[in-house]
Amino acid sequence: MAKNKSKKKYISGSLLFLLAFCFYMVFGPGRHRHQPKRQDTEIKNNEAKSSKDNTPLRELTTFTGKVTAIKDGDTFEVLFDGQPEKVRLADIDCPEKSQAFGKNAKQYASDLCFGKEVTVISTGKRDRYKRVVGTIITADSINVNREMIKAGYAWHYKQYSKSKELSQIEDEAREAHAGLWADAHAQAPWEWRKEKRTKKQQVSNQ
Repeated sequence: MAKNKSKKKYISGSLLFLLAFCFYMVFGPGRHRHQPKRQDTEIKNNEAKSSKDNTPLRELTTFTGKVTAIKDGDTFEVLFDGQPEKVRLADIDCPEKSQAFGKNAKQYASDLCFGKEVTVISTGKRDRYKRVVGTIITADSINVNREMIKAGYAWHYKQYSKSKELSQIEDEAREAHAGLWADAHAQAPWEWRKEKRTKKQQVSNQ
């Protein structure tokens, strides 16, 4: 009889020890030791991401670099001092890539200056996409902004430019049916973008 009581006490003690051990593993300090590490890692990752997003932009006016990419007819990438800078041609607006003549404008811009050393002349202004807004002049003195209008692959962006010279060049290109002006119903890119936004809004409201 004494042996049975002893055996029961041993089993009860073992069960209590097992329960205590499980409780320690689930709720003990070991569990909490690892939690801050995960949180610290998340905080560090967020701080690194935030730091990357807030990299200060260079203050650029006139600089010289190599054209390494043509995004579309009026947006290029210029490598300056080892860093790429997106440049938006001032005073003009080219057809979008998915718009009629958009690919033609991109190809013409590429023929003018891709892979060449150019000088970017800017007031230091950047647009909402953080692109440097300026005029690009090639080493052989071609004004790319002016040339895009002259060839009929860009509009004079009169909403942002009052240049009489560019307005005159556009009129001459239109009269000569150059480039996109071969289409009597050519649509200005700002109107095309507005129309696209309106359609997108209508779809989202359905």
